[in-house]
Amino acid sequence: MGTYMDNRASLLIRLGEQVRNCRIASRLTVAEFAQRASLSPRFVNQLEAGRGNISIVNLAMAALALNRNLHELIPPDATDRSLQAQVWSSLSRLNNGELHELQQWLEKRQGGGPPARFFAMLGVRLAGKSTIGRLLAKKLQTDFLELDRSIEAAAGMPVGEIFAMHGEAYYRWLERQELEKVFATSQGCVLEPGGSIVSDRDSWERIKQRCFTIWVDAPPAVFTGRLRGAHDMQATENRTLGLAGLKALLKRRNPLYAECQFKVKAVGEPSDAVAQIMKALAAPATSRRLRGTITPARKELYGIDH
Repeated sequence: MGTYMDNRASLLIRLGEQVRNCRIASRLTVAEFAQRASLSPRFVNQLEAGRGNISIVNLAMAALALNRNLHELIPPDATDRSLQAQVWSSLSRLNNGELHELQQWLEKRQGGGPPARFFAMLGVRLAGKSTIGRLLAKKLQTDFLELDRSIEAAAGMPVGEIFAMHGEAYYRWLERQELEKVFATSQGCVLEPGGSIVSDRDSWERIKQRCFTIWVDAPPAVFTGRLRGAHDMQATENRTLGLAGLKALLKRRNPLYAECQFKVKAVGEPSDAVAQIMKALAAPATSRRLRGTITPARKELYGIDH
């Protein structure tokens, strides 16, 4: 009985330390974290002190509030000296980029097939991402996937209702979960995430790690005609935003979209934009309009031969 209680106390202490470290890294006060996680500040203090036996549901809410995955809050057992435990301990300290490099190494080591190729279409709503993305997927003979449709399927409700009933934090959590599911289960695809995904640091960094990123850009005036022809709820909300609001949105997001590796103007026929993308993919990496450096590992990931 004593050993069980000792192990239990040790786990709670290590869990509390992990939560506290993540909270501090997120620059949240106890009160701010408690509010986001729907916990009382008193319980958060008990949890971080190693005296709070938190339920799995509340721990999931804590992970959401800290912008972390659930497993990141569960620390390895420091007393377990088995090889598996040591590997798990090492893995828990890796960031997403390092984990991906490890995954690529393991696939080579185990003689797996070529790495999956992912292409992400970025830009604001009605820029033409879906139309161009579907044509590009057909050209590349791969799947086309709209991330919001996967999020809606997971939540059992439209995106608008997710925001209305649960707020942005829950949507972002679903977004991260579904994004990881795509990378874990797909053999490659042309992916269209929501235009606001660049506002979520973790998801945006993950996309840049795994995908060849394409910014589908269009002048603000182009959106006016497209808004008049759109009839869904989000398009209606965009109409109320107005041209001035759209310009302000573009001003905020364009510096993030500019981190994409290729930019295409969606002002002509969609097939013209696809032809530009295909030409860029076929060209040597040094001649592309890339934003930043592509390492050899990332060249292989994107299926780049040069």
